[in-house]
Amino acid sequence: KWFCKEKGKILDPFAGGSVRGIVAEYLGYKYTGIDIRKEQIDSNVKQAIRILEENQQPKWILGDSNKVLDTIEEKFDFVFSCPPYGDLEIYSNLEGDISNMEYSKFLKSYTEIIDKSCKLLKQNSYACFVVGDLRDKKGNYRGFVADTIKAFQNCGMPFYNDAVYVSPVGSASMRASTNMKNQKLVKIHQNILVFKKCLN
Repeated sequence: KWFCKEKGKILDPFAGGSVRGIVAEYLGYKYTGIDIRKEQIDSNVKQAIRILEENQQPKWILGDSNKVLDTIEEKFDFVFSCPPYGDLEIYSNLEGDISNMEYSKFLKSYTEIIDKSCKLLKQNSYACFVVGDLRDKKGNYRGFVADTIKAFQNCGMPFYNDAVYVSPVGSASMRASTNMKNQKLVKIHQNILVFKKCLN
């Protein structure tokens, strides 16, 4: 509601779950999501059918976003997604699934998908990605939040808003003492990054 016009069209290039699509359609938007895993798409569709009216169903496309986006011709009013956090959680072994790629290859595909998504966005519209940083095998942060900002800026989308989503603390306090043996803080937030497509 903050960043998309009423009844606008939303594009989600990493539609790994059903929530964004169901909430978007429930609120009167038209949602198109892309995911590479058939079992995830099937699960999303089943949940949407159970919750929404027949004329409110989200549109989920099965396939590799890096290829599917090349086939889409319509324009969107909002890009909204929560991408895989590198290989922090590997979702499948499918070719094109960026969650199973080494970080440099992940970043290349990720950047291409962002660029293609932004090209389908109307002028003066917004993109919002929910991301969090992740560590490499040595325990150092990769700078995924910064890489995401750079990817959007490189395709002409200025960094417009930044909010912090605080995750439920849960067991974080119990894990803190173990983490601090290596001077690692327990992460309990994600960044909500917003970009605007506008003519320079």
